[in-house]
Amino acid sequence: MLTNTFQLIQKIGPKSEERLWQCGIRHWDDLTAPYPEHLSPAQGSYMANCLAEARTHLACRPGYFLEKLPAREHWRIFPHFRGVTAYLDIETDGSFANRITTATIFDGRQIRCFVQGDNLDDLPLALREYDVLVTYSGKSFDVPVIEKQFNTTLKIAHLDLRYLLAGLGFKGGLKKCEIRLGLDRGELTGVDGYAAVLLWQMYRRTGKQRALETLLAYNIMDTVNLERLMVEVYNRNIAATPFGEELRLAMPEPPPLPLVPDPGLLVELRHRLANSG
Repeated sequence: MLTNTFQLIQKIGPKSEERLWQCGIRHWDDLTAPYPEHLSPAQGSYMANCLAEARTHLACRPGYFLEKLPAREHWRIFPHFRGVTAYLDIETDGSFANRITTATIFDGRQIRCFVQGDNLDDLPLALREYDVLVTYSGKSFDVPVIEKQFNTTLKIAHLDLRYLLAGLGFKGGLKKCEIRLGLDRGELTGVDGYAAVLLWQMYRRTGKQRALETLLAYNIMDTVNLERLMVEVYNRNIAATPFGEELRLAMPEPPPLPLVPDPGLLVELRHRLANSG
């Protein structure tokens, strides 16, 4: 979709882009002289120069396109840079300091977990392996928390599904969006961020691996579901363009999960959550 996009050119909005598509200019390669009647030679030449510049960033600079595109169109970069995209979710201890307890990165192939007191310090370096980050509410939570805890700046193009989904009418938090879009969490249905705090406290207090593994299973589920939500966002947006059929993405299958939650702990958690209010 990125090379079918003209809204990265200054003064080209949705209507102008639609008109170009209707004139047969559906791809950057189609913009050649002689230009359509509604474009002057100067306008056509300016647009061609803008696209020539954009081509130089296709290999490795997704941030360039996020700067050029309106925020509502940021979803367009996803397929082109999907191979260098990381899906990220963190859990914290619930304290005022919001210390990270666990974090998971999923890149569509590999699941990588990071745990406080073990390998958590490797998280910033691991994120530098990717060019695009996909989160839910990561712009207001995950990324600031990581940057503060590790005294670093994450220089990575960022797609926050909270805003992309809201643009499609899906609001109310990650779990509610998942339900509305048909994603099933199985045994972890109803487990939330507060439960993740309780699991970490239990692990630190008792040292029981089943508490840590249940927490990581929850964190992993939060993370891997982001890929399917990102594909859903892309497909719903692309359906409103002339490229809805040819550029639609197949919905990925959920990856095999390396950890499963402990059923007994889930019963205990639900009991505590039901009595916490």
